[in-house]
Amino acid sequence: MDGVGQMGSIRQSHSIGKVARQAAGSGGQGRGGPASPKTLRQYIQRFPQASVLVIGDLILDHYIWGRVSRISPEAPVPVVHVDSESFRLGGAANVFNNVLALGGKADLCGVIGSDESGRMLLKELGTTRSGRGGVVIDQDRPTTRKSRVIAHNQQIVRYDVERRVELKPAMQRKILRYVESRLPELSCLVVSDYAKGVVSASLMADITRLATLRGIPLVVDPKVEHFSYYKGATVITPNHLEAMQAAGVHGDDDQASNEAGAIIRQRLGCQAVLITRGEKGMSLYEGDGISWHIPTQARQVYDVTGAGDTVIGTLALALSTGASMRDAAALANHAAGVVVGMVGTATLSAQQLSEALGDA
Repeated sequence: MDGVGQMGSIRQSHSIGKVARQAAGSGGQGRGGPASPKTLRQYIQRFPQASVLVIGDLILDHYIWGRVSRISPEAPVPVVHVDSESFRLGGAANVFNNVLALGGKADLCGVIGSDESGRMLLKELGTTRSGRGGVVIDQDRPTTRKSRVIAHNQQIVRYDVERRVELKPAMQRKILRYVESRLPELSCLVVSDYAKGVVSASLMADITRLATLRGIPLVVDPKVEHFSYYKGATVITPNHLEAMQAAGVHGDDDQASNEAGAIIRQRLGCQAVLITRGEKGMSLYEGDGISWHIPTQARQVYDVTGAGDTVIGTLALALSTGASMRDAAALANHAAGVVVGMVGTATLSAQQLSEALGDA
């Protein structure tokens, strides 16, 4: 996919009644359009000052890399000759990894099993204290593991090992105690919900309360079946399909996105809803019916795996450093445009993000 437009082409939507009037009467950056690349780079330079705690489902991403030269005589499926295997952090752990890669301080809170996949996930997290203190071991469930077979840069099949039941109350209390212990040092809380059992209605209510008391942003990467849990979050980041399903809206154009964004924001009382829309970029919905459509920055799409993790990690860092919601969304959009050009679960550096902004 080719890029469509530069930052100046971010456009206001006119499908929600108040939009044009609100923008016309406001003036000043944050109402009249996106910040310049120079201003956005100033936020990136402040990323090391941010401290983000990511709470959610920890996943071990397992990649089997190989080549296909024939079809199996046993069934109409390709035979993959395996060249190598690799393991990467996935789910909430990949959000954590994205925050670190972008230069921010990060910590992680979630659950693994007492198994080989859990040990591998801890190994991928590294030996530093950062990221390990909030990882709880549950003897009654396996570590969530997604195995992907990839040949010639194309995913052939994926198979998962997981147990999606809700955590026991004792495990939830451990997570909540850890969140409370870290709060004084944090600039942002992120919930990365993959519906594997960590994020429950009660845990989400407690996290929302703590974020509100501390006055720090709460950013949520949602799952449709849990939308009712996210009331009071600062911003949620559903993809287009999730937004349509959650709002009960049909269609894939701007009007359908506008309707879904407005419904979700009103229903959950969020400050903003950021809908990621693939090749159509992103749409941001704030208060007073204001919405913005941000064109994609992707030059070529190889793999969207983990792109949502990059979006939410970048968004959290930008909000931590004082960016407006619109500027934070613009940075997240540029970050996503870089990682979808990579194969597999990927991260990018602050320098790569800065370069993706183009000329000042």
